[in-house]
Amino acid sequence: MEVTFFDEEIEIFLTKLKKSTIAKVLRTIDLLERFGNQLGMPHSKHIGNKLFELRIRGHQEIRLFYIFNNNGAVILHGFIKHSQKIPKKELAVVQQKLISFDRI
Repeated sequence: MEVTFFDEEIEIFLTKLKKSTIAKVLRTIDLLERFGNQLGMPHSKHIGNKLFELRIRGHQEIRLFYIFNNNGAVILHGFIKHSQKIPKKELAVVQQKLISFDRI
């Protein structure tokens, strides 16, 4: 399965992370490529509608929101997790990107 980024904001976000965190993110994306929709907890979680989150644990807790599209996955948005719940601001951003993606 091919994993792509929705826009370059995600690439910019990833380059600003610590090197050890970037390595964990890349390993988790590789798992998504290999296992697709069979990837489950603790690496992936369905959070509603057609939206999923990749869960990267470590010194920096990272969440990458993605959807499945055709025979691949599209990563829409990412953020550094600071609390138990997904911040409403981050959900609003990913919902806007999801709407934009559906228009394409």
